[in-house]
Amino acid sequence: MIRLINVSKYYSTRLGSTKVFDGVNLTIAPGERIGILGRNGAGKSTMIRLVSGAERPTSGRIEREMSVSWPLAFGGAFQGALTGVDNLRFICRIYGVEPEDKIPFVDDFSELGVYLREPVRSYSSGMRARLAFAISMVIEFDCFLIDEIVSVGDARFHEKCNRELFEKRGDRAMIIVSHDPVYIREHCDRGAVLAGGRLHLTRTLDEAFDLYQREMSLAA
Repeated sequence: MIRLINVSKYYSTRLGSTKVFDGVNLTIAPGERIGILGRNGAGKSTMIRLVSGAERPTSGRIEREMSVSWPLAFGGAFQGALTGVDNLRFICRIYGVEPEDKIPFVDDFSELGVYLREPVRSYSSGMRARLAFAISMVIEFDCFLIDEIVSVGDARFHEKCNRELFEKRGDRAMIIVSHDPVYIREHCDRGAVLAGGRLHLTRTLDEAFDLYQREMSLAA
């Protein structure tokens, strides 16, 4: 299980404290796929970072009884002076995974060619994302965190990502944040809407889509 218990997140700005969301409660069971809808700026990516442990909540707590991935395709934690291969080795050792037999998969999947053995600081954002997604697939997490950036790359690479994640790891829990109802319907069995600093849980995906459409209409 993963539990968010009365979680709030505020950021300090020059104009004072700004609320991202407040009083969020959410439980994710093993194998469950929940889609969180919200317009740009609603706090979806912030929530994913909190669940991953990349950031801490301002208040409340997050309990993790499953292993949780970093946000897929997020390359912000890479060491820029190290090569892609050396970053792979470093991350594998953190998670207790033997790295050497994972190199061929990452080499083939990321399609970085000679750049896999060049410093990551020379990578474009797309190259970083492809490397991060490939490394995510060699660590077998119980729950995957998926931001919309998972669609990085062309249609062929996107399809390869979907096959590796949603087909080969279809038994894993997933938290998917998006503003695309089609993407949520395709991959999730439960929905919620992040709006106005609150997470609104719904009984069905259709209810989540209806609520999201109302929120978008109000925002317009």
